[in-house]
Amino acid sequence: MTSTLIKHARVVMGENKLVKCDLLLKDGLIAELAEDLVCEADHIVDAKMALLLPGLIDVHVHFREPGFADKETIATGSSAAARGGFTTVFAMPNLNPVVDNVAVLQNMQALNRRDAVVKIKQYAAISAGLTANKVDDLPALAKAGAIAFTNDGKGVQTADTMYQAMQAAAKVHKVLVAHVEDDSLIHAGVMNAGPSAKALGLPGASKLSETSQLARDLMIAKATGVHYHVAHLSALESVELIRIAKQHGINVTAEVSPHHLLLDDSMIVKDDANMKMNPPLRSADDRAALIAGLLDGTIDMVATDHAPHTDREKAQSMLTAPNGVTGIETSFPLLYTHLVKPGIMTWHRLLEVMNQKAAEVFGLTDAATKLAVGQPADLALFDIDHAHTIRADEFASKGSNSPFINWTIFGQTQATWVDGKQVYAAERSEV
Repeated sequence: MTSTLIKHARVVMGENKLVKCDLLLKDGLIAELAEDLVCEADHIVDAKMALLLPGLIDVHVHFREPGFADKETIATGSSAAARGGFTTVFAMPNLNPVVDNVAVLQNMQALNRRDAVVKIKQYAAISAGLTANKVDDLPALAKAGAIAFTNDGKGVQTADTMYQAMQAAAKVHKVLVAHVEDDSLIHAGVMNAGPSAKALGLPGASKLSETSQLARDLMIAKATGVHYHVAHLSALESVELIRIAKQHGINVTAEVSPHHLLLDDSMIVKDDANMKMNPPLRSADDRAALIAGLLDGTIDMVATDHAPHTDREKAQSMLTAPNGVTGIETSFPLLYTHLVKPGIMTWHRLLEVMNQKAAEVFGLTDAATKLAVGQPADLALFDIDHAHTIRADEFASKGSNSPFINWTIFGQTQATWVDGKQVYAAERSEV
């Protein structure tokens, strides 16, 4: 295996300090690191004082293949992940066919290995087709290598189904990941119920759809002892419920998406499907509560919910367009620009929410969580000194359905390595 020497990088030390460092990558691992390394290597990269971090981890992506390859493929989705500085991602099971049995899971694992340039962990569904009341054979799926279980895209509507699923997941020591959404409380809403929906004449969806099902699930999680993980929180009350549950010893973790941290429904000033996602953007108070929850540890990690769609689909009205926005290529620079750079969040906390907590919660053993000798050489290099304007035509993803087009950010990815192999290089990098 070839070796790579990365010269003149900056790395995070302690809570919030950046220091100069060189790293030698060899045999898929970090072999050496010091302020000034002098050694032989097959490749030498001048980082030009860009920031070098352990590769980011995203526990919530939609790569669409098989079944929806016009939106994304494993190849394009994983390339987008590499461009975003992500080296490990967790792929959702809401495909065609749904990943709800061992045969489909094994096929997905083979496709992921064949086509991906980053590490992909594959979720399996809780129940057949994501909607059946009968729970899948979770022990068999766990034995076959499913990273965890989720019906993402669909809330589990029946309490007894969730109870059975949590019991089964607990027995095999796997995390159960919930998309919390009570369908009976949606009322055909396409954005948050509030003043903006009324002003635009669009049907609103109440937060009760999320919060009521979350409250139910937390009580079932307490009864079963399962590790319960909540996907894409959007509401102030949800943050409060998670905080109380943790105080009472319930084994719960939660994620939040960059768009719910940085956008709210007051920013929807026209019928724009690139602002349509599920759960929808909530109020400014909800957004403030999500940021506070991320900072104080109530929310454990950031996950992009990367959900590409075709331009044609997203050109429709919010009434008919599908939910979802892309995010894996813009997540780090957006969080750096709007949380770390202004001093709201420390570098240490950013590493926790974009890498370390995901590895801890899901028991990853093949992902780097720090820069240290012997760690996997999963790394990403970011330019935090120069401004960049996000453009629709620059994405590696097939989808350009981002609400952040034309935003100016800092922190563009310059290079990404997986097990010491470079899988992405920006044009301005000297590699």
